[in-house]
Amino acid sequence: MVATIRFHELGGPEVLRYEDLPVRSPGPGEVRIRVDAIGLNRSEVNFRTGTYLYQPRLPAGLGSEAAGEVLEVGPGVEHWTAGDAVSVLPSFSQNDYPVYAQEAVVPASALLARPPELDAITGAAIWMPYVTVYGMLAELVRVRPGDYVVVTAANNSIGMAAVQAARYLGACPVATTPSGGQRATLLRAGAHAVIATDELPERNEHGEQPPLTEAILAATEQRGAALVLDAEGGPAVRQLVQACSPGASVIVHGGLSGEPTPLPGGQYPPVWLRRYTVFEITGDPAAMRRAEHFVRAGLAGGALGSLVDRVFDFADVVAAHNYLVSPERAPGKPVLRVR
Repeated sequence: MVATIRFHELGGPEVLRYEDLPVRSPGPGEVRIRVDAIGLNRSEVNFRTGTYLYQPRLPAGLGSEAAGEVLEVGPGVEHWTAGDAVSVLPSFSQNDYPVYAQEAVVPASALLARPPELDAITGAAIWMPYVTVYGMLAELVRVRPGDYVVVTAANNSIGMAAVQAARYLGACPVATTPSGGQRATLLRAGAHAVIATDELPERNEHGEQPPLTEAILAATEQRGAALVLDAEGGPAVRQLVQACSPGASVIVHGGLSGEPTPLPGGQYPPVWLRRYTVFEITGDPAAMRRAEHFVRAGLAGGALGSLVDRVFDFADVVAAHNYLVSPERAPGKPVLRVR
């Protein structure tokens, strides 16, 4: 029996329960791992509240990003053995393979080798953000040196990863963040400029451009963005499109605004607007191999760094989930330490 975190009803963090449950043996193509650390994502908040891409099957576990050690391999698994240090990459449904537990069964295809210099806390935090960002910067669109790349909600782990990865590729990342208090951290991470949305006026005094559009154009020397990585969605997409150069791309990879994302009408630069999730990369073995090499090279050279923001003990999952949605959250990824 191992301690497992589940929920029996939709709701706030208070619905999370600790339960002692058995762990089954791995089946074909699966492995059983000891979970040492769990990377926390906003998607788990949405899953818990019933607002994610798919609905939970109650009672449900949750989580899809972790680090630990292989304990047992199932039939047909050839590349992993007991004792291997691994990270778990999100590439499966939380209904099928939840990792909020002391032990978990996951697909062998979701594992990445964790080198000795990468501890479990870091190993649980880096892969989802950097792989997500790699897909947008190098697979969907090939960002070029000198391109202005706008990163919205840059105070979360994907935003921090995007700032570092865009700079790594020679681009000029322009970060937006809810609070000016996060400016210094984002500039240290490599942002060319930081726009704090709480400092923008409600409307432009001259009435020429919306405030966010004007701020982005100013940060890009009036050239406009070649690429926008938008974690928020909602009506503000119109302002982002207005701040683009002709032929730019706007990739909406999240829905933090909680509002529908319209297809902008009217007089705007011609842009490519599309949705994206990390499963486009993790579900494509060739793209995933390229992503893994990109991340490992960036880490080895120091261009990409740890994304860990704050570490919570396994017993403090309610506090951790409250922090995930807190306006006081610092840039980076919270991690749940199991051991």
